[in-house]
Amino acid sequence: MPAGLRRLTPALALALVAFASPAFAQDAAAEAASEMTHDDVLFVVHNLWMLVATALVFIMHLGFAALEIGLTRAKNTVNILFKNVCIVAIGVLTYAFVGFNLMYPGEDFAGMGFGFAGFGVSASAADLTPAYNPSYTYWTDFIFQAMFAATAATIVSGAVAERIKLHTFLIFSAIYVAICYPIVGMWHWGGGWLAAAGFHDFAGSTIVHSVGGWGALAGVIVLGPRLGKYVGGHTRPIMGHSLPLAAIGVFLLWFGWFGFNGGSVLSADPAATSLVFVTTTLGACAGVIAAMCVTWVVSKKPDLSMVLNGALAGLVGITAGADVITPAEATLIGAVAGVIVVFSVFGLDRLKLDDPVGAISVHLVCGVWGTLAAGLFGEGKDPVAQIYGVVAVGAFCFVTSFVLFKILDMTLGLRVSEHEEQVGLDIGEHGQEAWAGFQIFTMQ
Repeated sequence: MPAGLRRLTPALALALVAFASPAFAQDAAAEAASEMTHDDVLFVVHNLWMLVATALVFIMHLGFAALEIGLTRAKNTVNILFKNVCIVAIGVLTYAFVGFNLMYPGEDFAGMGFGFAGFGVSASAADLTPAYNPSYTYWTDFIFQAMFAATAATIVSGAVAERIKLHTFLIFSAIYVAICYPIVGMWHWGGGWLAAAGFHDFAGSTIVHSVGGWGALAGVIVLGPRLGKYVGGHTRPIMGHSLPLAAIGVFLLWFGWFGFNGGSVLSADPAATSLVFVTTTLGACAGVIAAMCVTWVVSKKPDLSMVLNGALAGLVGITAGADVITPAEATLIGAVAGVIVVFSVFGLDRLKLDDPVGAISVHLVCGVWGTLAAGLFGEGKDPVAQIYGVVAVGAFCFVTSFVLFKILDMTLGLRVSEHEEQVGLDIGEHGQEAWAGFQIFTMQ
């Protein structure tokens, strides 16, 4: 019988006895207490919280899908759903095959820019006990980190939506998640040279969000804008078809962020986890209010899509330093992120960089801000190390993703035909409709 199961057996027996015969419950409780040590109980509790946090991060993929659908046109819904489902599968499988051991290559590679512990994942008996980590097993460690890996590619999906070829995007996602994300993760979370330099990124403002954001920026530059977005030197708004779906997506993402940040404590430590929950929530709320005020003043109307991105901006901004800042500082960081995201969206439009969901503004721009803010406000953190990390990760990820997109463009082709884009990728790529009988065709 596995060691973990032996530790849990008394507790399970206690529950069964309590249901079957209350008369024996007291004796069973005493026996269970005598067999489970204090450390055993803590190990089970910490590991359970990590698995709950993993499930919360997983539900974020539904949030990303709903947000991307809502902020784009109905004729591309099937395509977006297809991408978001496949990204999770690709992300987890590639992370299992190569990513996890590339990101955490072991002590032999500490301080180096690259290391690899071998293909695939496997655990010994000791890896499933506190000997591996006092708070979680090897398998819990892997599955929690795998959910983060898939998120990086999901960020790119929204920025290149409505005009990218499906198979080309999936190939990009597989390579980016398998190689680029784990290498950057190793530099910091794997005990590499960024960690040694004093860089701090608690849950991934840079390591996850800006990694996806740099990939998104490269994709938008290589791919070009959607048809009709910029005409005669003017920006023509292309409205999403369902703001209710977008709002549902943001609430799902906000909900999942409690696992994203709260799970990054890597234990169920009451003080640390509760602080992270508070700073995460305050950052998001401040982002909402700041984005609301700015858009109301600038556009003369309160813009729901900007408010939704304001919530995400606050969440991304707080992610790097959620464990080392005060609630007041979290509120300030989230508010600044809410202001930045609005002007970033406007600025990208002026540069004719077409990002249908605001992924670059939310995940890249606010990811950079959040990382720098962790150095400005985090107790004992070095602002110079934060700048160093932002520049190093940005250079590596942008160049890598730009070159990869260019190669794919020259070989397989990156963009769908004009006809497919006009008709919609649902019909052009899949031969299916998301809303049966409601497909609108552009007649020329």
